[in-house]
Amino acid sequence: MIELAKKWRTLEDIKDELAVRDWFPGTSGNLSIKVREDPLTFLITASGKDKRKRTEEDFLLVDQDGNPLGNTHLKASAEVGIHAEIYQRTSATCCLHVHTLDNNLISELYASEGQITFRGQELIKAFGIWEEDGEISIPIVPNHADLNLLTKEFGSLLLKDSLLKGVLIRNHGITTWGDTPLEAKKYLEAFEFLFSYHIKLRLLQPNLYAKRREDFHGTNTISSYR
Repeated sequence: MIELAKKWRTLEDIKDELAVRDWFPGTSGNLSIKVREDPLTFLITASGKDKRKRTEEDFLLVDQDGNPLGNTHLKASAEVGIHAEIYQRTSATCCLHVHTLDNNLISELYASEGQITFRGQELIKAFGIWEEDGEISIPIVPNHADLNLLTKEFGSLLLKDSLLKGVLIRNHGITTWGDTPLEAKKYLEAFEFLFSYHIKLRLLQPNLYAKRREDFHGTNTISSYR
């Protein structure tokens, strides 16, 4: 019980911090934290809650299939299956999913390319990439109405790349995860910074954006800038 309470407080603190940034519009988004490895159990946000407020019903404990443990009237966030998939295929202990204007715009702009790759930005170091010309890619998947199909998309991506740091869902949001809650939050913040920079560069300096993209044309970087 002490460990569960500690996990609750950790997830609550992350929720509060992200809420201040207005990353949960319209009660959207979901967060989770692993409580036990075997059998898998984790805390996840309850569906339909205003995440800007703290209540005793913010989270519920679920099993590896996303089923609530114990007696509760609460319903887990719709994407609970994605969180379970990530925990079962990676060493992650925390998953974060938010809907922001920037990540929705990026996912729409580059949906046809299936991913966006960032290169030469300082914040790429947040992902443990320290090379001067380091790059980070994030895949973009369709926003399937069938959540089982969406979960399978995540599973397929993780099979292909176990070092994946996050996934964009087109016109929906981003999901990131990490071996610690701090790492998951760090990846989320870094991706959101890169999205915001990219969009602002396109808007404010379209010629500069075009030139820098042209500079990288012909490399394996699909959509990059510096």
